[in-house]
Amino acid sequence: MRWLITGAGGLLGHEVTAALAAEGTDAVGLDRRAMDVTDPDALAAAFARHRPGLVVNCAAYTAVEAAETDADRAFRVNSEGPRHLAALCARHGARLLHVSTDYVFPGDADSPYPENHPTAPRNVYGRSKRAGERAVLGLLPDRGAVVRTAWLHGEHGRSFVRTMTERARGHGPVDVVADLVGQPTWAADVARSLLALGHAPQASGVFHATNAGRASWYELAREVFQLVGADPDRVRPVLAAAFGGRAPRPRCTVLGHDRWQEAGIPAPRHWRDALAEAMGRIG
Repeated sequence: MRWLITGAGGLLGHEVTAALAAEGTDAVGLDRRAMDVTDPDALAAAFARHRPGLVVNCAAYTAVEAAETDADRAFRVNSEGPRHLAALCARHGARLLHVSTDYVFPGDADSPYPENHPTAPRNVYGRSKRAGERAVLGLLPDRGAVVRTAWLHGEHGRSFVRTMTERARGHGPVDVVADLVGQPTWAADVARSLLALGHAPQASGVFHATNAGRASWYELAREVFQLVGADPDRVRPVLAAAFGGRAPRPRCTVLGHDRWQEAGIPAPRHWRDALAEAMGRIG
């Protein structure tokens, strides 16, 4: 069975494509230039050419702030794109693993959100991603899976962890938000989870692919400083309001992982363990 990865040029798409190549799976990775998910004709041509049995949709509009004034583009990529893909998968009998986000939740809970918790996004980005989720699950109730992740870092592309690694090697204090909490997540771990789902033919529905545990951006920054041998006390806690921004941000979006056990797949490991391994590649 051939896999097709959309958004293969991005941080997560690159990891998924590399992981499939490492295990010898027949896979084709297409970046945005090779296949625009908002173009139905381009998608149909890609399906006709590559005939995938499984699609991993890593293509996304992720500019949270810009989405507030660019809602049309955000919804085209995050909602209409997945809808086109799901319709093609339904027509061709293929499965679809669609990557989504913790931002579909309001962020007002102190306990982890289970996979079946009602969604209530607070900003345009979150609403566009929720619309994509609904399209996939509606069109592919038995062959579609929504895989929510968050706070990604990895070897390729920009991320908060890479930025903090660079700042740690400089001098002086670094102000970091301390009142927003989530789950730092290594993209390579998400890729492994996606592959495990792809190899479990009966797996469908919603899964949460974040590393376990919880942290604020401030706590994550201190951990990065510690791992590279810099003084973590250079990191200073500030409130998110100090940075302004148009998009309302969820306060706490820790996700639960119960459905992995149901699918017979190991749940994600703790974010500190993943970060310690990832730093060897990011550094």
